[in-house]
Amino acid sequence: MDGMIAHHAQALLMAGWAPSHGASQSVLTLTSRIINAQKDEIVGMQKWLRDRHQPVPEPNPHGMMMNMGGMQHTMLMPGMLTEDQLKQLDAARSKDFDRLFLTFMIQHHQGAVTMVNDLFNTPGAAQEITVYKLASDISADQTTEIERMQKMLASMIFATHIP
Repeated sequence: MDGMIAHHAQALLMAGWAPSHGASQSVLTLTSRIINAQKDEIVGMQKWLRDRHQPVPEPNPHGMMMNMGGMQHTMLMPGMLTEDQLKQLDAARSKDFDRLFLTFMIQHHQGAVTMVNDLFNTPGAAQEITVYKLASDISADQTTEIERMQKMLASMIFATHIP
């Protein structure tokens, strides 16, 4: 839950830039969907942790805080963007933003699907119905969005190569 909260927080950061970075209407529609779904999922994950008297992390778009040897470290979950990639996306505008956003969000979503697959491949994990449902929903939603973003990206690339 901690790792997916951080993962979703980064998606919210990325999607939140779309209006101020000149994103196209299709990317704005996509980012709106991402924001709505992932905000709700973060609230659900935090509630799940709270209900079990577990520490509830604040959403950190730069990674999950880990305590290693008494020192705090930030760990990126699979698919999360590096600081350099975040800076590159934040600097992009209009069509460049759309292209980078789609490219990076595909990477990001593929990481979330990897996290779900890792959970399901761990013996004894995801036995609780809430965890199973959340993980299944994340996998289904993000796999569908990956396909949609791949088509959007392909149409952008194809459109730039037509004389």
